[in-house]
Amino acid sequence: MRKLRNSLYITNPLAYLTLDGETVVIKDENNKITGRIPLHNLEDIVSFGYRGMSPALMRACTKKGIIVTFLSNSGRFLARVQGEFKGNVFLREKQYKSFQDKEYQIEIARNCILGKLYNSRTVLDRMRRDHKGAVDDNKLAGASEKIKVCIQKANRAENPVELRAAESEAARVYFSVFDEMILNRKDFSFHGRSRRPPMDEVNAMLSFVYTLLASMYTGGLETAGLDPYIGCFHVERSGRPSLALDLMEELRPVLADRFVLSLINKRVIKKSDFTVEEDGAVLLNEDGRKKILMEWQNKKKEVITHPFLKEKVEWGLVPLIQSKLLASHIRGDLDTYPPFFWK
Repeated sequence: MRKLRNSLYITNPLAYLTLDGETVVIKDENNKITGRIPLHNLEDIVSFGYRGMSPALMRACTKKGIIVTFLSNSGRFLARVQGEFKGNVFLREKQYKSFQDKEYQIEIARNCILGKLYNSRTVLDRMRRDHKGAVDDNKLAGASEKIKVCIQKANRAENPVELRAAESEAARVYFSVFDEMILNRKDFSFHGRSRRPPMDEVNAMLSFVYTLLASMYTGGLETAGLDPYIGCFHVERSGRPSLALDLMEELRPVLADRFVLSLINKRVIKKSDFTVEEDGAVLLNEDGRKKILMEWQNKKKEVITHPFLKEKVEWGLVPLIQSKLLASHIRGDLDTYPPFFWK
């Protein structure tokens, strides 16, 4: 298994990146050097700014397979820069052909959603077990049982409409008790999912981390030789990595949501790490982004046992592993795509 390397996150919107030999040089708005990172240590570069980087550094990144992603200050995707794709053209041809088969599409989509719903129950049940007395056991147990019914519905779904209905119902139930899993009620609360824009601190964190996770899956699919823009569950749209969004559904609850809850419950994040815009949108400020990105980098390095492979891997490699498992299924080496069922 490939070794997990570091991600370089640039949170200062006025920072500019240049190349010095084989090293990334980070300069502030006054052209003062604030950091130097060897290229060989990097998996990717994510920049939350608008000054960008030198053409020489872009060229070096594309040659070394380092993907560069540009996001807005709020974490909204802007663009990706990567080098020549060197994957298997025959695999992509088979992907395109297979994904035109509606039964094949629904099979993969169903497995992704089953993974998401199963993992949603795992999050609820672990909170009941680990924080007995601090959470409303009846509420979480009731939600877990309702999602169990949704799993049965998703398993029987024969078309996208039925599958979306089961997923939507489960998401409504899951987020209806999300506030119960917040132990730091003094500073944070959750009253429903809001996306564009996020209207509270919890939603701001969820959207931010989901963006990071989607970027990991996009890179994982490209590395595995697949086209991340041709999906099975999410509607295809120009510039939207639909397949990455499909596969990341499995990790939303157990990686992204649990990560956000842990930041809140361990009081890593504070109210002062957010700003409120004139339209009511709540966004992470630079300090908040730095805290999350530092913790996210540490989270990616945590070692787990992959439920299908039964091997020790880092969380940060799971998107690549799942992408390769899907590629194996498309090639015909696996009978079905095995979703990530967190134990």
